Parts: sequence; structure tokens; C-alpha cells
Amino acid sequence: MKIKVESEKIIKALKKLDGIEIVLENPDNAKEAINLILRKSDLFNREEYEKVKDFRVTSLQKYETSAVNYKTIFLLEFIFNEDASLDAKVSFIKELQEFFSRI
Repeated sequence: MKIKVESEKIIKALKKLDGIEIVLENPDNAKEAINLILRKSDLFNREEYEKVKDFRVTSLQKYETSAVNYKTIFLLEFIFNEDASLDAKVSFIKELQEFFSRI
């Protein structure tokens, strides 16, 4: 399952949770930041998180009005254990999206 998150949301979440302001230049930076967020947030303690085997991060740029005005979007693809139910997957993804929407 994939979700998309704007780089600003990841930056704000990490600032709120850890008190540090980071720069996201690439998917590796974003993956490290997401790991920190999951470690600090209540999402890590949820039963559904135990079903997450790994996740991948890719990026894309969304152009607002011109080639110089764009937002970086990170696509987070979560790979779940084989025994994870569809409901558990949806619950985890929904909680993560709600977390970022509150930021």
C-alpha cells in the first residue's frame, strides 16, 4: 500500500516530535525521518505496526505553477507481513494519514 506525503509534513512532524528541523533532499533522508517519526509517535505502539515488514520511499515533484515552483512529494510504500489482514493494513495506513493531516 502506498501513500503520499508532502515533504513539509514530514519536516513539521519531526520538528514537533523531536524538536529538530531537517532538510529532506532525497528518499533516503525521508526514510530516515519516517523511521524517527514512527519511533516517536504512538503509531509504533500499535499492533498493526508489528505487521509492517519494511517500507520504501520514492519521491516526485508536483509543479504548482511553473518549473521553479514545486513541492516534493514522498511516496511511502509499506510492505506488510504475509499474515497481515487487509483490515490491519488499512487501519495502520489510516492512522498514519490522520497523523500527517493533524500536523
